[in-house]
Amino acid sequence: MLAGEERDVARHDPVKMLAAVPLFSELSKKDLVALARSAKEVHHPADAVLAREGEAGLGFFLIVDGTATVTVNGRTRARMSPGDFFGEISLLDNGPRSATVTSDSPIHMLGLTQWVFKRLVESNPAIAMKMLKTMASRLRASSKIISA
Repeated sequence: MLAGEERDVARHDPVKMLAAVPLFSELSKKDLVALARSAKEVHHPADAVLAREGEAGLGFFLIVDGTATVTVNGRTRARMSPGDFFGEISLLDNGPRSATVTSDSPIHMLGLTQWVFKRLVESNPAIAMKMLKTMASRLRASSKIISA
């Protein structure tokens, strides 16, 4: 396998892609494999609204292939590509989406709904503890920034 092919395989390896998501950074390879197996492949054409600002989130999505645009109040805030993700907080609550995400091209994603994630965590509480550790660390870091 050529070096470029190795990067392409790694880029499309769901376990490696999930490991790069900050919320899942403390999970073991076994936990990440379980997470990847619980996720469903999702495909949408170009110009599909993947998440709509203000609406309840259905879950977490990780872009495997394709691109998307993030808008807030109609203004472009970011462009997303393979490895980028959205909706991770929707795994924990049913709060409204903070942005609209629209596919720029045909897009292939891994999707994980809140109810599937809940079953996974209930059957493996260690996943929840590891994620709580990550969230606490991120909260501490953001608190330091605010009070600085």
